[in-house]
Amino acid sequence: MFKKNYRSRTIRAKLRVCRYLSANRSLKKNIPLTRLFTLPNMRKMTASHSSLYIKPDIGSHGIGIFKLTRTRGGFKLRSSQRGKRSSRFNSASSVYRHILAKRQGRMIIQKTVRLDRAGERPYDIRVMVQRKPGGSWTCTGMAAKVGRAGKIITNYYQGGELMSMESLHNRKGLLEEQGKARIRHLTRKALDVVRTLSAKQSGMCEMGVDFAYDRSGRLWVLEVNSNHPQFHPFKKFDRAAYDRMMHYAHSYGRKSAK
Repeated sequence: MFKKNYRSRTIRAKLRVCRYLSANRSLKKNIPLTRLFTLPNMRKMTASHSSLYIKPDIGSHGIGIFKLTRTRGGFKLRSSQRGKRSSRFNSASSVYRHILAKRQGRMIIQKTVRLDRAGERPYDIRVMVQRKPGGSWTCTGMAAKVGRAGKIITNYYQGGELMSMESLHNRKGLLEEQGKARIRHLTRKALDVVRTLSAKQSGMCEMGVDFAYDRSGRLWVLEVNSNHPQFHPFKKFDRAAYDRMMHYAHSYGRKSAK
């Protein structure tokens, strides 16, 4: 886990973040059902959901994530680890024991969001939000993360492709005004997210909020990264956003985009 040497505090633990956001009435409907990884929770969630993600409560770069899918004869488990094939299990308890033996720390279970697609590939959206030198929050940029074929996650470090929102909207065939409306909606939600979390933890100056639209067009908050969210890839396709992020980063002592 990256240790920061600049002024921006962090809220660790995905489950805690989900609980804080779910307590906000305007955000509750945007938070996927998330529970601590225990055997009773595993049994309950596999009984009511056909697909789940099991991930580290504290982690980054898409490492250590599993996707569990219910099948006719039991369950199929896939890992984000490179080169790993899927495994088959006949019960939730056998899946639980398998993951328990491999985990590096506390895990959570989250309902799968069936991601909207750009072409044939799933995508989600990273919104970078930072404090201005004067103290108020502002959205400094956003980009789409398009998943690599065969991967269970869209993460850039797991082979995902980053692209501008304009490129995403063009690939989806959205009209210009439809794209602008989406950006306005994402901006409002991102600011709601960071204001909610920064009310729980003082001294926060930056957050990367990962959103996803599902296939019915509903917006979800997948994750919030407040521990050194990286924005160096923006330099390749949105130099204005990158320069803006660096400007605000310098104001709270951050020197690098990585």
